[in-house]
Amino acid sequence: MFHQYEWEGIDFMSMKDFTFSELKGKLRSFVDSIFNPFHSFLDLGLEKLRALNQITSQGIDIGKYFSVFGDMPGAWQGVIVSALLSATLLGGLIIFRSIMRIYYSAKEGVKWW
Repeated sequence: MFHQYEWEGIDFMSMKDFTFSELKGKLRSFVDSIFNPFHSFLDLGLEKLRALNQITSQGIDIGKYFSVFGDMPGAWQGVIVSALLSATLLGGLIIFRSIMRIYYSAKEGVKWW
């Protein structure tokens, strides 16, 4: 039977006997049931990031990859080192130039906006 103080099977008149901690617990379980899928997804993402952090904390041994050049004479090793340093320097300059182009285009866009 549906009473004035009853809604979907919850009798609000009998709720006056609830303590605050019981109500808090029921409300917390209700909110947890809503956000549980999101919480479990975020927990999974956090677990994967921690596993990735363990892998990257080991570092990369580039000596394995450049050990081939260790058999070359010293002059050729100098050529290889110079070529790698030049490529790194030129790559850095190209990245700097691209960043400056983006900066100046944004600056020009803001000036006329």
